[in-house]
Amino acid sequence: MSRRSHQSPSALAGTVPPIVPAAAAIPSGSTWGSGEWLFILGLVLAVFAAYQPAWHAGFIWDDDAHVMPPDLRSWHGLWRIWFEVGAVQQYYPLLHTFSWLEYPLFGDNPVGYHLVNIGVHALNAVLLWLILRRLRVPGAQLAAGIFALHPVMVESVAWITEIKNTLSGAFCFGAALAYLRFDEDRRRSSYALALGLFTLAVLSKTTAATLPGALLVVLWWQRGSLVRRRDWLPLLPFFAIGAADGLFVAWVEWKVIGAQGADFAFTFVERGLIAGRAIWFYLGKIIWPADLIFIYPRWAISQAEAGQFLYPLAVLAGLGGLWLTRWRSRAPLAAALIFIGTLLPVLGFLNVYLFVFSFVADHLQYLASVGVIVIAAAGGVELRRWLGAPLVRGLGFVLLAVLGVLTWRQSRMYRDAETLYRRTLDKNPAAWLAHGNLGGLLVKAGRYDEAIEHLAIARKFHPEKTELMFNLSLALLRQHRPAEAVPVLEELLRAKPDDVESLVYLGDALVVQQKIAEAVPYYERAVRLNPDLAAVQNNLGNALLATGRLDEAIGHFEQVLRLNPGALEAHYNLGLVFAHLGRLPEAIAHDEVVLRLKPDDAEAQFNLATVLLQAGRAGESIPHFQSALRLEPGLSPARAGLEAARRQMPLAR
Repeated sequence: MSRRSHQSPSALAGTVPPIVPAAAAIPSGSTWGSGEWLFILGLVLAVFAAYQPAWHAGFIWDDDAHVMPPDLRSWHGLWRIWFEVGAVQQYYPLLHTFSWLEYPLFGDNPVGYHLVNIGVHALNAVLLWLILRRLRVPGAQLAAGIFALHPVMVESVAWITEIKNTLSGAFCFGAALAYLRFDEDRRRSSYALALGLFTLAVLSKTTAATLPGALLVVLWWQRGSLVRRRDWLPLLPFFAIGAADGLFVAWVEWKVIGAQGADFAFTFVERGLIAGRAIWFYLGKIIWPADLIFIYPRWAISQAEAGQFLYPLAVLAGLGGLWLTRWRSRAPLAAALIFIGTLLPVLGFLNVYLFVFSFVADHLQYLASVGVIVIAAAGGVELRRWLGAPLVRGLGFVLLAVLGVLTWRQSRMYRDAETLYRRTLDKNPAAWLAHGNLGGLLVKAGRYDEAIEHLAIARKFHPEKTELMFNLSLALLRQHRPAEAVPVLEELLRAKPDDVESLVYLGDALVVQQKIAEAVPYYERAVRLNPDLAAVQNNLGNALLATGRLDEAIGHFEQVLRLNPGALEAHYNLGLVFAHLGRLPEAIAHDEVVLRLKPDDAEAQFNLATVLLQAGRAGESIPHFQSALRLEPGLSPARAGLEAARRQMPLAR
């Protein structure tokens, strides 16, 4: 260890003093006074108050995929969460196990999920304070308060899906506390607890894999140098677990989720340009949290623009400057390394599906922001040397109050999906994903004109996205514009030829335009892919019936009845087909079923009467002709049939 590492904290102090040596850390058995308990209570209450608008917020975007889909709610579903890649969106098995346990408690009511996420975030703020308190970092309470109330955290806390951030954060902070205890007492139990909590953290979200690197930085910050046996070797299992999980999840992101293709075709230099700009973006949002939105504009990255190289060069220059001034204080460099290192998995060097629409998102810096927040709080507290403790304390309260109000306002944006997308588009009109998702919501709400407008805008940016094509075609069909829907559906089917819903909608669109023969092949492909769709079987039967292919139509109507024996229209159609083919007993049987199901239907009475008359059962037909006329007096074919039946009666005798 270098001589400088043995100096006292005051000798090492710069603008922000370094963390003191581990030997001076607060002992694990130290007691808390009433002030500490009041601080914790106040911190938790402040978090819940700031996030009050999110208490009763709804589900947004992909929340339904995390609030336990029906096929994963069983014990077998739990097995699939752990051992079947692709069963859930991302391979975070502990996260989805947590959701699996939540569902029996909260069901489809979002309130419980929101309150749990807010509570876990409050827990994280407390855990952060405990870590900083153990290390005797100046401004520990202020740092915990800033972390708890900073509006950049809202996306992670008010969005149910991002329980992955808060949950992994809780395990991360817990692992850090346990490891710091191990660094002090070298007990196996402390080490095992730290390693176990770290494993749980990476199984909740892979970003937690950066924790061992952050711990090394903290140890260097404490001591000024790192010793292989004392500092490096104990963390090797942590690095191994993090690397293994990170590589596997990166493969899942690439292969299963689809983070590949033109949207990710960047050279290494271009990825460096993305990373450099992202670092400054995230730092700026922590320092000045204005214009926070759900989807930020996606930058145009080009090696040809010299100005874009300023971002990564400025990062390197900043790190170099901090390195050169480490003799005065290691704290700023350590904070920068923790900040950038924790962001590393999401800076662009690895493919993340998010990059399809943006290179940055507030939730990606949930843990990384700790590095900046802690150094800023410590520096702020040190101002008391010049401004006096009361003034600095008052300024701290004002800062937390402002942050709390900003968080409260930001939380309102997440009250429902439509509000979220509209607020996003107010500040980022080119957010094609927001246009597309809003369009899908408007289709479900029956607001087709607005839906078409947003979906059309989204397709200008990404015409190849099949979900946009599908929603646009559906809106056009519901607006009775089948001619416009047909080319959209045809394009969709070129991309996804086996999409059953699109095949059915295209068949329906053609039928509406009286292009029935053209519709038949699409219905046929749909029932080949899924023969258990009764409605589609019936549509195909109707199309075959209309084009004169009666024998083929029978099989599809009979399949409808196998799937749904009470299907009125299938019985009705079979009665017509069998009557046309002269298979009168079969026609009568189906017509009688229709009449039992719908005795007050004039047409059903008329159809049965007609077939009975054709079968030479004129006497039986007369009551049905009469019922048809009673139900619909203007039904002239029934009057003619009744007269014909009466004329046949003498012959029958």
